[in-house]
Amino acid sequence: MSSTAGGASLRARGTTLGGRLKASAVDALNFRAGRWLRSSKPYLALLGFALFLGFWYYAVEVARLPRFKDLPGLTVVVREWLSRSPVYGLSIFTPEYYKHILISLERVGWSFLVSTLVGVPLGLFLGWSRTLKEFAFPIFELFRPIPALAWIPMSIVLFPSTESSILFLTCIAPFFATTLNTMLGVESIDSAYMRAATCLGASRWQVFRHVIVPGAMPFIFTGLEISMGLCWFSLVGGEMLSGNYGLGYMIIDSFMNISYPNIVIGMATLGVVGYATSGMVRILGNYMMRWRMRELALGGRS
Repeated sequence: MSSTAGGASLRARGTTLGGRLKASAVDALNFRAGRWLRSSKPYLALLGFALFLGFWYYAVEVARLPRFKDLPGLTVVVREWLSRSPVYGLSIFTPEYYKHILISLERVGWSFLVSTLVGVPLGLFLGWSRTLKEFAFPIFELFRPIPALAWIPMSIVLFPSTESSILFLTCIAPFFATTLNTMLGVESIDSAYMRAATCLGASRWQVFRHVIVPGAMPFIFTGLEISMGLCWFSLVGGEMLSGNYGLGYMIIDSFMNISYPNIVIGMATLGVVGYATSGMVRILGNYMMRWRMRELALGGRS
């Protein structure tokens, strides 16, 4: 009986602790949301969007300014985007629209994962080892300025399938951005920290794990945010030239079929999805670098 009562007591405590953690998480989220709403950020963002949309409507549909009069207007695009029976075949109510988004998201996800898994370790070792940097960095810098579109003929030769070719083209630009930012992050670390860790008896691996990696993380996540945008940039180029689905294919196919509102819908969708994925990387970075936020807060008080 006593063991049963003890188990019930432990379960009750666990439930209470879990409830408190959930409540504290909700309170923290509500506090951040309230602070954000009390700041000027959301209202300035809304003002910026309103001015942009207002200029678009005025330039295309009211004044019909030169260079703008042939573009699809704001009301035409919104009506088509929200229509249950779209004239040009794509809207938020058509399954094909979401298929384009999901396929592009899958390609970007794999490309981002591969470029991160290869670029972050390579950047860490390039910044940590002077010998490796002198050996490999000139080759790295030779290939870095070459745009992804210039790799299209080589990707066709190297990879047998269209899908693998698109993924290769999408990986190139984010790989270079991730690697370079990671390397710069390692080089930005004060060597005094490494000497202090060595004097305290840390091994070379411990210095790498506890000094190099945490010290480079702000640069790493900056590079990852940039590389996420570059993934979308490179993906659209690859999908425009090959592929049957994806937002890039949707845009070029709409252009070939003179479905100009769908071009704007595809571009706007790219912007929304790209902004959301970059925001996810930023949130992950803030979560993994909570120690840095505390350090900055303490530094601000002193």
